[in-house]
Amino acid sequence: MSFSKLQHEIIQIVSQKDKTRDEKLLEICQLLNQNIAHYNWVGFYFRNGQKEELLLGPYVGAPTDHTVIPFGKGICGQVAVSNQNFVVPDVSLQDNYIACSFTVKSEIVVPLFVNGQNIGQIDIDSHELDPFTEQDERFLEFVNQQVSTLF
Repeated sequence: MSFSKLQHEIIQIVSQKDKTRDEKLLEICQLLNQNIAHYNWVGFYFRNGQKEELLLGPYVGAPTDHTVIPFGKGICGQVAVSNQNFVVPDVSLQDNYIACSFTVKSEIVVPLFVNGQNIGQIDIDSHELDPFTEQDERFLEFVNQQVSTLF
């Protein structure tokens, strides 16, 4: 499914009245995981109140031990500090990478802003080297813009 068709699906999910926020987030994770071949783990992390740590939210993919990530640690923790997208073509070349699985080869993390505040992020792992393009970044920014309306 193309990114433009997926955008329509994201809008539909977000606008559902009969589901909780977490149910919608999980449905978004499932949609992306099932329709984009190089998205092998899709999840959301959110800031834990005023603490400088992220808590794992809804996700689809292999189980992870990384349910709490301190700011600055790993790719997600770095995005929590930088407020910038982070595309990692090859995780083996990153010094500050928290390995989730030996099958993960690359990662993209895009921050989620509500009223100008970074409240979390969408995190995508891939089993392929260097699969993420600028189109992935723009699409995931769109996803987060839609998700921000749930807060």
